[in-house]
Amino acid sequence: MDSSLAYGTFWAIYRTDQGSFYGFVFLIFRRNLGKSGLRVSCLGLGTWVTFGSQISDEMAENLMAIAYENGVNLFDTAEVYASGRAEITLGNIIKKKGWRRSSFVITTKIYWGGQAETERGLSRKHIIEGLRGSLSRLQLDYVDIVFANRNDVNSPMEEIVRAMTFVINQGMAMYWGTSRWSAMEIMEAYSVARQFNLIPPVCEQAEYHYFQRDKVEVQLPELYHKIGVGAMTWSPLACGLITGKYSDGVPECSRAAMKGYQWLKERVNSEEGRRQLAKIKELHLLADRLGCTAAQLAIAWCLRSEGVSSVLLGVSTADQLLENLGALRVDFISQLFSSHINNFIDALLGNKPHSKKELRA
Repeated sequence: MDSSLAYGTFWAIYRTDQGSFYGFVFLIFRRNLGKSGLRVSCLGLGTWVTFGSQISDEMAENLMAIAYENGVNLFDTAEVYASGRAEITLGNIIKKKGWRRSSFVITTKIYWGGQAETERGLSRKHIIEGLRGSLSRLQLDYVDIVFANRNDVNSPMEEIVRAMTFVINQGMAMYWGTSRWSAMEIMEAYSVARQFNLIPPVCEQAEYHYFQRDKVEVQLPELYHKIGVGAMTWSPLACGLITGKYSDGVPECSRAAMKGYQWLKERVNSEEGRRQLAKIKELHLLADRLGCTAAQLAIAWCLRSEGVSSVLLGVSTADQLLENLGALRVDFISQLFSSHINNFIDALLGNKPHSKKELRA
């Protein structure tokens, strides 16, 4: 995969939880989104849970400013996030900042739009109306990528691909992608697009971290080489599990303690969760030896994977964002890409996936 590095640092002032301070702007890699020509920062800022819900609008603006000033050009949202409030918050910030529209990439996702049957799914009606609603909330003429936020078994694949092609041809989006689709479903969409001279998806959004590897490391690289589909990954810290915040239970202000996240609390307290926490302690020791934090190690580890165009960050404070951006330190990444570090992590996790070709060999 082609990637390049924008060299140079400069001083900037940031507002964090501890006040304002001066610091270096980080170096940000740019990568092509799959085999498309769209160049995106290898780290993007997500808005799930945070914008319009967990954090104030002022904090959201501060996070976006820090990200943008550090070279992050990718901002991800969805019609369902905070029932549309995340898109509203994001749109208000973009309008207030007055950034050149051509200088950043906005992605949104369509599926869960409202309570009515016609306001959900991937029918032609909802794809078009849902995206129009997102554009209204974002106060934008277009998004760069519109994602189908899961497959819809009740909508024919040809209808989905035709609707995505329509919104692109109408100037409402530049590209379309998939989120949480299987490799077989993505391949079907590509085949339909080629059969009817329509526009195929360019990217899949997938969960990817130490404990969720198969899809991004085996299935998506095959699709990348065959049809050019890239990967935009989310939850590199496994909803905070990898940071160690749940090592001594579930803190009151953590995501697992929030309403609607009982599944995360159960995951943390499960037997498998306890085994994962034990491995995380070992990874924290490795991070200490490498001179970085556990979060930085986890994010850089995600970026080493072939076909990963960008990793979406979910943060609620400026300190968290600056820490995560620190994963791009050049000296650290070169260490992580060395075989002995990768081999150590694979041996510790014990879950390295293998392709069918590797198993046959």
